[in-house]
Amino acid sequence: MANPKRKTSKRRSAHRRAANALQAPQFATDPTDGSLFRPHRVNPKNGMYRGRQVLNVEV
Repeated sequence: MANPKRKTSKRRSAHRRAANALQAPQFATDPTDGSLFRPHRVNPKNGMYRGRQVLNVEV
């Protein structure tokens, strides 16, 4: 099996990891009111999660 010839420096690995932080956050659209929210989280505007009311949000 191939082995690296030299140790990967801290700077090189940090540059590689920093490229992952440049991605924009993904958003999902709520089918009830069309608002945008982060996927796999409760919608903060209406308190819905996977089609059910989870939080009581006062309008």
